[in-house]
Amino acid sequence: MPGPPNMSGMMKQLQKFQEKMAQVQEQLEGKTIVAEAGGGAVKVTANGKQRVVRIQIEKDVVNSQDVEMLEDLILAATNKALEDSGRMAQDELAKVTNGMLPNIPGLNLPGF
Repeated sequence: MPGPPNMSGMMKQLQKFQEKMAQVQEQLEGKTIVAEAGGGAVKVTANGKQRVVRIQIEKDVVNSQDVEMLEDLILAATNKALEDSGRMAQDELAKVTNGMLPNIPGLNLPGF
């Protein structure tokens, strides 16, 4: 029994949506965000898949007498990088889903 007359068009639209989502997920892996702490003493780079891909630490903040401060700087920069990369992923996702999905607060699709 055939579905409603519009069912074929909806299925094609869903397939295009899935293809676009796969492209966005692939592209997000190559996009990065750099977050800093301590005035740039610690820099953390995260990609759009919310993975830390690089940590840079200025030599002058490496002090064996104050390891706790360095740990705090790394933690702060890492959290900011992950937060910013999550926001970037949501922005990219919104470009694909614009008009296709309702705006549901807290909706997190797999992979984002």
